[in-house]
Amino acid sequence: MCTCVLCFCLLILLEPVGSTVSSCVLLLIHAGTGWALGYLHFLGRLCALSLTMTISYVITELMQSDLHKVIVSPQPLSADHIKVFLYQILRGLKYLHSAGVLHRDIKPGNLLVNSNCVLKICDFGLARVEEPDESQHMTQEVVTQYYRAPEILMGSRHYGRPIDIWSVGCIFAELLGRRILFQAQSPIQQLDLITDLLGTPPVAALHSACEGARAHVLRGSHKPPSLSVLYMLSGEATHEAVHLLCRMLVFDPAQRISAKDALSHPYLDEGRLRYHTCMCSCCFSVSSGRVYTSDFEPRADPKFDGSYEKNLTSVWQVKELVHRFILDQQRGKRVPLCINPQSAAFKTFIRSTAWHSSKVSKKEER
Repeated sequence: MCTCVLCFCLLILLEPVGSTVSSCVLLLIHAGTGWALGYLHFLGRLCALSLTMTISYVITELMQSDLHKVIVSPQPLSADHIKVFLYQILRGLKYLHSAGVLHRDIKPGNLLVNSNCVLKICDFGLARVEEPDESQHMTQEVVTQYYRAPEILMGSRHYGRPIDIWSVGCIFAELLGRRILFQAQSPIQQLDLITDLLGTPPVAALHSACEGARAHVLRGSHKPPSLSVLYMLSGEATHEAVHLLCRMLVFDPAQRISAKDALSHPYLDEGRLRYHTCMCSCCFSVSSGRVYTSDFEPRADPKFDGSYEKNLTSVWQVKELVHRFILDQQRGKRVPLCINPQSAAFKTFIRSTAWHSSKVSKKEER
């Protein structure tokens, strides 16, 4: 007997890769990270197919909305909503960071949600493996400006996990206040808004900043911190909420809280309980009650292996690797998906894209 299961999914065209090795590698990461890490809070790739060496598709779960749409909607957001959303973001981020991967574009639009409040992190187009060598320069053309950490705004050529935590802090404040926390027209104005809230940072916190940014921040009279305004975001901005928020929005990345430590904050206890009581797949119910997992927030084991990047030296080589990777994903028991290029809807679909090579820095930095 044959059983058919109807499910809804999203078909994404990965735009034909660019002319640089960097853009090609980012396409490979975008297509492959979800499979390689395979974790609950990342948008799952169900299948992939490749028509040619330059035209590829990824099939993902279909989510109903994203956090940006939820925030700007008139729908009420209770403390329970905020806690369960923040818990899932940090749970996914802890796993991602333990795998040695930086997302580098955490923002509400990249946090997909369903009506049951299950949240998935998506868009790994700017993700990269951590760089332990501080002498290696990393691109500053990452993270949407409103969620960009001060060390990037100030021209730091090397950064790490704290940039993602800063982004989460901005989103946390946005969930509380239903508006963007640092909404500026330019990176310099963005930095000014940050110092208006946090105060003038100590000189020691500016060690990685470029000379111009350091001079700009230290110019003029000393600004005192005004963190008390965070209590005015909404009635949900309780002492515990603001305390955790202040641990995320720390100017010095070395002093910023980690995803692991943030998950241990008492503000998230209710979010953890609600998630594992009725939303997760790691716990289950039996006749005698709920059976909870022994590890509520697991780590990745082993780490994501990005060593293959060092051996990629040409655009064609990476294109071939992307093509071969997708063909490998298609092998299995399921019937492979086929797309008919002669279909009347094909031309419309091929003009729509979900990944743009314009995101990639013109320089060969990563």
